[in-house]
Amino acid sequence: MISFRCCTVPSSSSPRLNFKFNFKPPLLLPHLLNPKLPVSSLPSPLRATKRNFLFLLLSLPLSPLPALSESTDGDTFDPVTALERQASADVSRRVDKAVELLDLARDLQAKGDFPQALLFFTQLIRDYKDFALTEYARVGRALVLYEIGDRDEAIAEMEDVSISLKGYPEIHAALAAALYEDKRAPLLAENQFTIATLLDPHYTDISYVRETKHWPPSLVSSLQHFITLS
Repeated sequence: MISFRCCTVPSSSSPRLNFKFNFKPPLLLPHLLNPKLPVSSLPSPLRATKRNFLFLLLSLPLSPLPALSESTDGDTFDPVTALERQASADVSRRVDKAVELLDLARDLQAKGDFPQALLFFTQLIRDYKDFALTEYARVGRALVLYEIGDRDEAIAEMEDVSISLKGYPEIHAALAAALYEDKRAPLLAENQFTIATLLDPHYTDISYVRETKHWPPSLVSSLQHFITLS
């Protein structure tokens, strides 16, 4: 606040005015120097100004943040690349083809067309060796080889698959029959047959391996000799 007063100073020539200024700082200066002062300590005009400012701030529209699940260009985010999707489709087609070959080979085996079954089992093993499915094709190939091929090769195949597919009853039963009939190894045959029948008692039934599993005639005969110890 500024005030002044004037007075006349006597002089020999002419009167002079003498001004005295009285400056007082405004009441709001302490609050500016100390912003932490409570609003109630402010002068009423400043309190009203601050209330108006807060009201104006709260009345402004808030712009929502973009959702994390939405991309900026409007497209949905896909974690799988086009290259990965194509690779997955290629694997699916290969699996379908491998299953088709296995079913075809088993169907030919069931019909007694062992040479053609051997061709498809061999093709499956050669072209899809990166699939675990080929281990079951090796079982079929070993059974067919025992009928129309080299029995020593067939037995070697059975022994190898009995390790990679340990616990698969069919290969243990077939190996038991071959070991007894061709290798004259009854104790080894008994061990293999025990594993097979513990897992699946059906292998004690000759009609089961002949009509359901479609074993070749020579292997059915070998299993019968083992079961009857003849």
